[in-house]
Amino acid sequence: MAVHDIAHVELFTRDKVSMVDHFVSAMGFTVAAEAVEVDRSSTLLRQGDVRLVVTTGHGIWGFLHQHGDGIADIALACDDVTATYEAALAAGARPAPSRYGAPRLEAFGDVCHTLLPRRPAGSTPPGRRWVVAGTAPAPAVERIRRLDHVAVCAEPQTTAHLAAFYQDAFGFSRLSAPAEQPVLRSASERVTLALAAPATTATAADPLVGFLARNGGPGVQSLAFRSPDIVSGVRELRARGMEFLPAPDAHYDRLAGRFPDLADLRDAQVLAHGAPGAYLLQAFGRSPHERSTLSYDLVQRHGSPELGAALMARYAAVERHQMAVR
Repeated sequence: MAVHDIAHVELFTRDKVSMVDHFVSAMGFTVAAEAVEVDRSSTLLRQGDVRLVVTTGHGIWGFLHQHGDGIADIALACDDVTATYEAALAAGARPAPSRYGAPRLEAFGDVCHTLLPRRPAGSTPPGRRWVVAGTAPAPAVERIRRLDHVAVCAEPQTTAHLAAFYQDAFGFSRLSAPAEQPVLRSASERVTLALAAPATTATAADPLVGFLARNGGPGVQSLAFRSPDIVSGVRELRARGMEFLPAPDAHYDRLAGRFPDLADLRDAQVLAHGAPGAYLLQAFGRSPHERSTLSYDLVQRHGSPELGAALMARYAAVERHQMAVR
């Protein structure tokens, strides 16, 4: 019943052409295939081990009306799909309608998990009539290698229940983190979910409260992509047109001695966390979506630092940005 990896992530969007252009032009993804159905069309993008499906069409208008652009499906690659599905149902998971012949489970909000068998790296998601794209060359250097973690914003006082769901249904382990911000990881260490919810006493100024309002409920707040070199990655993606949240100068004064290469990235929110032997660098992307919900980050890891401080830093960065644009 082991969950091995994230097979792909599916983004529902009103403007597929614009979003595909953003991922290709600004973030270095390559178009791998296209699929057209009666009520929707999809583009499969890839970079490193990341597979991202971008979908639009009148068949998803209900989701878009409620949430705006957002992640609708986090497909999980499993060692044994049937065993994983049955174990999840036994643990209390609720089935969701299946569109492409694969079992599907409700996760949080309107986000679901499609369960898929492990497949070769170059394969397309099953169930759709994909037309493989032409031989577009991959970037000379891939700045994104894999999906490091998915940040999820939930309703107040629900993270403990959601964490228990992933532990019981999929055998995830709970990493040490603040009680209100549990981080869950699969046994393979290839799937990491970072959960957070606003406090019951939080005001409208809280970034998590703001996300829930703009998103129409719980959902994926950010996809954090693993980069082998965050300094080069931020430089290149920024030159391509990707925008990053700014950080205060005082922060770089604290980082100058430890990470001197970050000194010229003052207009990108690059933060460092962890001990010298295990650190995490994270650059927070500005959301390209109309409701400013879903965003995309770059992460560079050394060792296995905890995510708690990084999550707090992301929320603080968003709050500073919101205050600056008011």
